[in-house]
Amino acid sequence: MMYMDDAVKATLDLMEASSNRIKIRSSYNLGGISFCPSEIADSIKKHIPEFEITYNPDFRQAIADSWPKSINDQKAKEDWGWNANFGLEEMTNEILTNLVHHPILQDTNA
Repeated sequence: MMYMDDAVKATLDLMEASSNRIKIRSSYNLGGISFCPSEIADSIKKHIPEFEITYNPDFRQAIADSWPKSINDQKAKEDWGWNANFGLEEMTNEILTNLVHHPILQDTNA
């Protein structure tokens, strides 16, 4: 999982990196974060203690199970300074903050 802001940041950072720092000309691996449903539920509960979650894996779980357990992004870190800004806690906080301030969720009668 990679939070979209980190994906955009990686794209911009790579485009702005000095060409003499770019050692790989085909592609770089970029790591993000990994979590299971209970971990994100625990992260949300830090903000919303009454939060409850239920889930039932479907056919997409087999797709996720086929993915590698981790991504080695060391070359991106070495060559052009890649580093994700969002871990699970940062992502949860950012998403919940944006949800609270989203116009659709605002009470227009207040």
